[in-house]
Amino acid sequence: MNEQSFPSMLRSGCCGILLLSLASIALMTQPSLSQVSAGHPVNDPHDATPEPAIPAILKAFETFEVVAMPAAHGQKDTDDLILSLIRDARFLAAVNDIVVECGNVRYQPILDRYIAGENVPFTEVQHVWRDTTVQSMCGASGFYEQLYPLVRSLNQRLPATSRLRIVAADPPIDWSKIGSYEDLTPFFDRDGSIASVMEREVLSKHRKALMLFGVFHLLHGGGPGEGDAVTRYERHYPGRTFVISDLGYYGTGDEPPAENALGGVWPSLLRTKNSSLGSLGLDSFIPSPLTTDQDCNAVDAFAGGSSKTVADQIDAFLYLGPQRSLLTEPLPADIALDRAYRSEWLRRMKLVGTPGPSTPEEMDAEIVASAADPMWIPPPRRSVSQEMKLRMRQDCLNTKHPTANTPK
Repeated sequence: MNEQSFPSMLRSGCCGILLLSLASIALMTQPSLSQVSAGHPVNDPHDATPEPAIPAILKAFETFEVVAMPAAHGQKDTDDLILSLIRDARFLAAVNDIVVECGNVRYQPILDRYIAGENVPFTEVQHVWRDTTVQSMCGASGFYEQLYPLVRSLNQRLPATSRLRIVAADPPIDWSKIGSYEDLTPFFDRDGSIASVMEREVLSKHRKALMLFGVFHLLHGGGPGEGDAVTRYERHYPGRTFVISDLGYYGTGDEPPAENALGGVWPSLLRTKNSSLGSLGLDSFIPSPLTTDQDCNAVDAFAGGSSKTVADQIDAFLYLGPQRSLLTEPLPADIALDRAYRSEWLRRMKLVGTPGPSTPEEMDAEIVASAADPMWIPPPRRSVSQEMKLRMRQDCLNTKHPTANTPK
């Protein structure tokens, strides 16, 4: 994880970089990249031309039951586009569900009542995204503080049969019962939770859904162990999901600017099949996640000589403008002013082991300082410290041999 502190922690979440904060890879062994079913569709050569983003996303729903894309990982431009997409009348006519990473399944009944228009205090609804396993991303995000009220408002103008539902997919953690890092381990398999929710609430019912998750949960044939969420459910429901990614750090290094491949027009969507970007490896865009091998050593999940290209795992890229002109999501004022919540936020981050401010006063200084630099920072090419690698190894050993590795 990119070791940045609150509130700039949001910037490090792009493309699922927060995967090491209670992500499923921490305890998985023997990394593998499962093959996608032959049912996964192949696009024709004409799809390699950039298209206006919102019409192209809406068009994808004509062919696919699920469109999956990143959201609330620190990039304001992405979140703004999603809010515009959801307000589009064509989206409301085509889609049934919005499935979210920043949503604790434990609070689904409260969420359903709120989205349906019932009189539910907003302070109760905030638990849905504030009390997830990914505290450093969801708990400090302003995107969901807008998304949930927006959908509630839209539903009030729709007939009951056409209303959107927001579906929470993060494990049912109860932070009031979490007092140590060991208490967190039952909630590490986030991809398993996401896949289960998708199968139960969306795919088995043939509903149309927009998935909003970090891209490491969305790759076709990706992820360590049993695979990421999309890989898991595609074993039973192949060819139903269209995966969109942002460009990560592509265009910020020695490679040509991203606009060269996307025509310099934004927001746009570029299909990866038959495109120059689609022929590259995944590590040209996002830092390789770490997993653990059978001996509990931390290993690079992209290593091993895989011949897969981006087009094998991602269906399209979302282009929102030159990489160095994108904005980061600001910290919501209600969080900045809520010292009780921020104190609890600090407690949770210490349990997870995330570096950052240790007192509310230090956090105040971070908030003020962040206003001077609102530009989005791409994830670094290498983002995991040796300390985190050692922790992953110890977690793996504790899981395989819990008695032998219990601290005395």
